[in-house]
Amino acid sequence: MASSLTCTGMIWALVSLLSAAASCVGFFMPYWLLGSQMDKPVSFGTFRRCSYPVRDEERQATIMLEQCGRYASFQGIPSVEWQICTVVTGVGCGLLLLVALTAVMGCCISELISRTIGRAAGGMQFLGGLLIGSGCALYPLGWDSEEVRQTCNNSSDQFELGSCQIGWAYYCTGAGATSALLLCTWLACFAGKKQKQYPY
Repeated sequence: MASSLTCTGMIWALVSLLSAAASCVGFFMPYWLLGSQMDKPVSFGTFRRCSYPVRDEERQATIMLEQCGRYASFQGIPSVEWQICTVVTGVGCGLLLLVALTAVMGCCISELISRTIGRAAGGMQFLGGLLIGSGCALYPLGWDSEEVRQTCNNSSDQFELGSCQIGWAYYCTGAGATSALLLCTWLACFAGKKQKQYPY
């Protein structure tokens, strides 16, 4: 099989795939913010939550249902900041995934990625990393929502965790964005082979 990538391009394809995977997994997992409510562990993502209170009509009490799931609707996401974070981070992850899959295909298909296309792909990765980074920066603005405050002993506020802590998925998403912004963008400039000039 012929490749359209240089040796640097092969490294770029691998790092792109790892960056996209880290960002997408971190984005999808509901472990961005960890706390507890009614002595049960609770965790939040941008559009998902684990453990939530429900009314038990038999016992006439509120109990914690220990399950993970998405919010019922987009408007059900606890704050406008988290809604924006969901859209921005989702678009960024989509861009990183698109470029990563194209880069992997470039390992197997000749003349798929030229120097120009590699640089354009690097620009898309820069934009994707910037969007994800913006989403990560917006996320703490939603810590003052009622749902989060209940989980963090009513002591959380914007950029103040209270009794909660940041989870591994937040760091995973941020690490993927950072590697896309810094490493992938730079490697993409040297990823494609120079196109052959045919004298016609």
